[in-house]
Amino acid sequence: MVKIVVDCLGGDNSPAANVAGCVDALNANGDIALVLTGGKEEIEKLLAGKEYDKSRLEIVDAPDTVTGEDRPTDVIRSAKNSSMVRAVNMLREDDSVQAMVSLGATGVLLTGAVLRIGRLPGVERPAFCPVMPTLNGGVVGVCDSGANVECTPDRLLQFALMGSLYMQRVCGVKNPRVALLNVGVEEGKGDDLHKEAYKLLKECKALNFAGNMESRDVLSGNYDLIVCDGFSGNVLVKTTEGTCIELLKMLKRELTSSFKAKMGALLLKGTLKKNFKKLNYQNYGGSVMLGTKKVVIKGHGSSKAIGVAKCIEQAYTAVKNDLNPEIEAIINSNSNTKGDMQNV
Repeated sequence: MVKIVVDCLGGDNSPAANVAGCVDALNANGDIALVLTGGKEEIEKLLAGKEYDKSRLEIVDAPDTVTGEDRPTDVIRSAKNSSMVRAVNMLREDDSVQAMVSLGATGVLLTGAVLRIGRLPGVERPAFCPVMPTLNGGVVGVCDSGANVECTPDRLLQFALMGSLYMQRVCGVKNPRVALLNVGVEEGKGDDLHKEAYKLLKECKALNFAGNMESRDVLSGNYDLIVCDGFSGNVLVKTTEGTCIELLKMLKRELTSSFKAKMGALLLKGTLKKNFKKLNYQNYGGSVMLGTKKVVIKGHGSSKAIGVAKCIEQAYTAVKNDLNPEIEAIINSNSNTKGDMQNV
């Protein structure tokens, strides 16, 4: 049984979406137990009348919400009644709790994970790694997507190792193709950071390094993991998501603009529905925080129930597939870029 603590506050649709997603996750997987932190009275009201295994759900009263405006270190040290801090502290102190899911403030969650949960031995900095759908039906991970604005070549190598292992263990990608985000595909492109990182990635036998890539190819399906600093990764992910959302809005608007368009949409209904679902980020969960001692998943702030359930599924898969022990092993065995990722 995998026990996961879920912060039920902090999202745009919280706590209703969190609670509904937790119920869906419990009903979909009999091997998980959930601890919900948030306002107990409100959570109990939302649970009323829902069918689920009550023996696998626990509520911890923590009615306060943290926001992006709060100073992360102050919140972690003093906001003991906030749902996120209670969840972080449970993850730290309770050995039976193996993972955490939160939709709340990214800065506070990152600070809590680093200060309270701690890093795996050998990991310089934890990194966020969300996945996005590609046009050929697969997924691509982006590591880092916001945890580390400034990086060194060694850190980018660690992001590549952790992200590649995540794509294997959790996303089921065999021998992931790893690319370095750059301003061109040629080996000599970029600043000193990217030139040195390129050398380290190319020399690392544990990686299936595919070279540099340009941002326009993020959804091409030619790569399985994109390695970058947190600033570039955050811009890449948000720009891609925003573009897809606006394109879908435009397509829906055009398909309902006239009788002829509506008839065409009716004929294409099955295909359109399939592709809309493929491009909906809610179906891909959240960003895993790679490199912390326990599994932490940061969900989209706008997640609905399906998004929360996917985050819980992510956390469960990461724990069951021993993601963190494997990360610790691959980081330590590749401190000199030695090893073979395919044998891990």
